[in-house]
This record gives sequence, structure tokens and C-alpha cells, in this order.
Amino acid sequence: MPRAAQGPDLTLKPTRETYDALQLAYEHFNWALFDRALPNCLITLQRRGRGAGYFAPDRLRRADGAACDEISLNPSRFRALGDRDLLAVLVHDMVHLWQRHYGRPGRGGYHNAEWAAKMKRLGLQPSQTGAPGGRETGDAMNHYVLPNGPFLRATQDLLGRGFVLPWADGPAAPRALAKPGPRSGVRRKFACPVCGLAAWSRPEAALRCGHHDVALIPQD
Repeated sequence: MPRAAQGPDLTLKPTRETYDALQLAYEHFNWALFDRALPNCLITLQRRGRGAGYFAPDRLRRADGAACDEISLNPSRFRALGDRDLLAVLVHDMVHLWQRHYGRPGRGGYHNAEWAAKMKRLGLQPSQTGAPGGRETGDAMNHYVLPNGPFLRATQDLLGRGFVLPWADGPAAPRALAKPGPRSGVRRKFACPVCGLAAWSRPEAALRCGHHDVALIPQD
């Protein structure tokens, strides 16, 4: 007798899993690289050309008039970049956000000398080509990770605690990601006891909330 088709997994929560992970990463780097000086922004996923991400200042308004900036990441690039280089894209755009509030941004999308200097202080080398020797300023800019810099150390700390970005375009990743939950034996939900920020990781992971600097608590 033919095997019945398997129904959809109703326990999956890809929106929560994706955005909780991105918020956790943002708060970790805000704490580790920006001395908690950055305001929160809206992180979105948009397939916009071939770019990996972009920053849009003062993009959104709430009904009460409050405003926030936007950082958008391109999910079609997640697998090709891998977690470390995708996190570098996030920090690249966090430097734009820092400059928006504390510096002097270039006109339009221009990456100026102030932006480049901040990138280098954080351990990301600006380069139009994404390789050594490329121009450090310009309209369309890439970067590469400097060895032993603050970004690399902060990223190794985050990834060493079991952080992963669970969803991406394309075929399944080489590593098998089980559904979140204590019964999987692979990934478990953790939450900040102060703000409720959640993330999924290995059961033995030691995660912290970057905003409140407290350990995330395993959830049953």
C-alpha cells in the first residue's frame, strides 16, 4: 500500500525563529561593538538585486509618530555567505545606523571616510572589490573581515554559543537543523528572563541577552 503523504509541520514558527535570531545578533553586536549606543531598528528580509543588504534611515513610522531606521538583509544570499559573513553584512549596516545618529553620513548611499574609519576600528576592512587593495570609499561598497579584530572576536563568541540563522533560500543546508523544542535533542528554545527575547540553539549552548547582559534561560 502506498505510504500516506506527510502533512505540514504545524510546530514550525519560521517568522519568530528568524527574527528572534536577527534581534539577538543585533543586540549582541550593539553591546560588543557599539557600547549599547545604537537604537533598535526594524530588520527586514528583502530580495533586492544582488546585494546582501542595505540601510534605510528613518524609514518607518508608528501610529503614535515614533520613527525607526531599517536594515534589510537579502535571504537569497544567506547560504552563500554563511553565518559569519552574513553577520558582517549586518554590522556593515549597523555602522551606517551609527553614522546616521552620531556622525555625518555621505550623500545618498555614499560610503564616506568616516564610515570607512569606523568599519576598520570594528575589524571590517572596506573594499569596493571585497578583497585587499579595493577602494575604501564609494557608492557600492563591500568589505572583508580583518583577522583578530573586534568583529571577528565578537562573532566567534556569538557562534561559539551555538548561534545560527535557521532559515535561508535554496536547498537544505549541509548541517541538519531539527525543529526547536526540548524533544528534538538538537535545538532548544532559550529566552531572556527580562525582555523575553528568544533564540534556538544546541541544548548545551550558553547564550546571553546582549541588551540586558543576562543569560538566556532554557525553556521547557
